[in-house]
Amino acid sequence: MPGGGGRKSDKYIYRTTRPDGLTIGAPGSSFVPLAVLGEPGVQYDLEKFIYLGSSASLNRAVFLTRSELGLTNLEKLRGALGIRVGAQSVGHDVYIKGRLFAWLLDLKQPKFVVGYASPELNLALHRGEVDARSGHPETLLAQDPQFFDKGLTHFHATLDIPKGNKHPRLASLPDLDNFAKNDRDEKLLALFRAFRIAGHPFLLPPRVPEERVEILREAMRNIFRDPEFHREFKKLTTEDPTPLFPEEHEKVMKGIPKHPEVIELFKTLAGAGPLPSR
Repeated sequence: MPGGGGRKSDKYIYRTTRPDGLTIGAPGSSFVPLAVLGEPGVQYDLEKFIYLGSSASLNRAVFLTRSELGLTNLEKLRGALGIRVGAQSVGHDVYIKGRLFAWLLDLKQPKFVVGYASPELNLALHRGEVDARSGHPETLLAQDPQFFDKGLTHFHATLDIPKGNKHPRLASLPDLDNFAKNDRDEKLLALFRAFRIAGHPFLLPPRVPEERVEILREAMRNIFRDPEFHREFKKLTTEDPTPLFPEEHEKVMKGIPKHPEVIELFKTLAGAGPLPSR
């Protein structure tokens, strides 16, 4: 199907696919946020899909700066003016996380520099083209162990999804929740976590007969428990799978926070404009 990705595939599964259990959707990470944020072109209802689970549901992020800046503690980080935070593109996961860290850590007039592929972003940090970035600890370790092993960066805070899911080498860092000042901040973090826990779901269109749904759900349960699946997943991704089983996935989807004020705040943080005031 030409262009059969993103919103086009999601709409096709929802509206066109026969509900016979013979077509399974595997949307990308934008599938849930696009619907909750009310973005144009979304023509599906999240709660009407039938969920078969996800192979990865845990997530971690860390905010770091290059060591040449000497920002060895939170006070110095907050006192630095105009820190350049690198990312791939506006709206990218790394970009949103970087903006979330900068906003909740109360950075002073940070600047957001985009246009990098992930390995290029690491190189830009080493070269001093950018001063800071957010990142997934496991990915950073796989791409560039120097971040951890040679003191080239200072780590400041983590965002653990779910809470308490700390990387062993970053266990002493404060979680971003510590910097929430009010109920709005806490709801914002809850919304972000829900987006990431939902992961990349496998799903069926509405109205598939229950007996066929159960056959496929049991197949997914068996896959997620299979040691061979765990070995193959780690071989392909360098990470251990963290499956979300079908019933858990459905529960997550129904529990996504949908507070209008928080959704608007998230859209602002994900956009290209200045960070909102706190």
